Amino acid sequence: MPESVDLLIHNAAQVVTCAGGPKRGAALADAGVIANGAVAVDGGLIVAAGPSTELRARYYARRQIDATGKVVCPGFVDCHTHLVFGGERVAEFERKLAGATYQELLAAGGGILSTMRATRAASLDELVATGTQRLHAMLRLGTTTVEIKTGYGLDTASELKLLAAIATLAGSSLLDIVPTLLAAHAVPPEFAGQPDAYVQLVVEETIPAARAWWERSPFPVAGIPLYNDVFCEAGVFDRAQSRAVLAAGLRHGLRPKIHADEFVALGGTGLAVEVGAISADHLDATPDDEIAALGASQTIAVLLPAVNFHLGSHHYANARAFVDAGAAIALATDFNPGSAPALSLPLVMAIACRYQKLLPAEAINAATINAAHAIGLGDRVGSIEPGKQADLLLVDAPDYRHLVYWLGPNLVEGVVKRGRVIRNE
Repeated sequence: MPESVDLLIHNAAQVVTCAGGPKRGAALADAGVIANGAVAVDGGLIVAAGPSTELRARYYARRQIDATGKVVCPGFVDCHTHLVFGGERVAEFERKLAGATYQELLAAGGGILSTMRATRAASLDELVATGTQRLHAMLRLGTTTVEIKTGYGLDTASELKLLAAIATLAGSSLLDIVPTLLAAHAVPPEFAGQPDAYVQLVVEETIPAARAWWERSPFPVAGIPLYNDVFCEAGVFDRAQSRAVLAAGLRHGLRPKIHADEFVALGGTGLAVEVGAISADHLDATPDDEIAALGASQTIAVLLPAVNFHLGSHHYANARAFVDAGAAIALATDFNPGSAPALSLPLVMAIACRYQKLLPAEAINAATINAAHAIGLGDRVGSIEPGKQADLLLVDAPDYRHLVYWLGPNLVEGVVKRGRVIRNE
């Protein structure tokens, strides 16, 4: 007698499971493809994945989707974004085209500080409204789980306002959302020339306040952590200051993340390994010895090639070196108004294949199961495995490699989020 389930997606040209993980080395190039595959879903969870003939014989579904000629794969996990902010930076983009560098704009009070002013001026409702629009666009492009950082408030009250916006979005959006405190994103103008004094504020006031906020928020009950991040970079925070911020987070139970080696190597990747950071992100200028150290650690290497692409850089993180060193690499958009106005993980994967020489299987694993591990959710999302959340994509192509081959069109025809079917119109 067939077992009853809520949903059976069958006859897929490919079911791409991305099972296992975090994936390293040769395993990263195995996407777990099942030809003529099927996925059974019940109660919002994946029950089984396998050949269509087997699953159709084993299960009776109250709803069936015939996926003939299409791909079924895990929902994408965007493990590094700055999605909540006020204003925009289109004029700054034009200045960059004229030759201004990221560091020059920041030193002149632009860049992050420009967005800080707009974010401080924005109401909570305004931040939620724009965040909702961006999340909706991400969902249509196949992202079903997203990390969102603060970092455009740069004072305790404004950082807490951003956390409140993130919590509101988590309560109203279909996407799963993971919050990260990035109070040490830049030195605000009221602390100009006094980075140590600002770090002291973050350590003594902002981090404890954020921890207290998280305890009162809906996130602990949902099993969602709050992470603590810092921008370790020339002209922002040096290694010692970054260590102080991450150590303070650890004292309050916040696991570290770090922006490291985006432009200059300051030892941020080595620091990530030392403090047990769940991820080190950017890594465009990481020296060989720190690549080796990260490869031997549990820290996920999060690569953000949309930044390099948007800034017109010809220097990308050496993805192959990280893979060869045994690191588990992930891909993310780094969506933000200054250096990565990109909401599409398929576009990020396409850039990574072309400029970082990742294979399509490596790219999809990096944007699903490895990205899920970079935000501590690898046991619930990021792959098609029994017991995991039923976050699935129906891709209008006969082979998953089309996701990185095409530039521009959205091949995501439908999304299944916790077992709920959402069609892209």
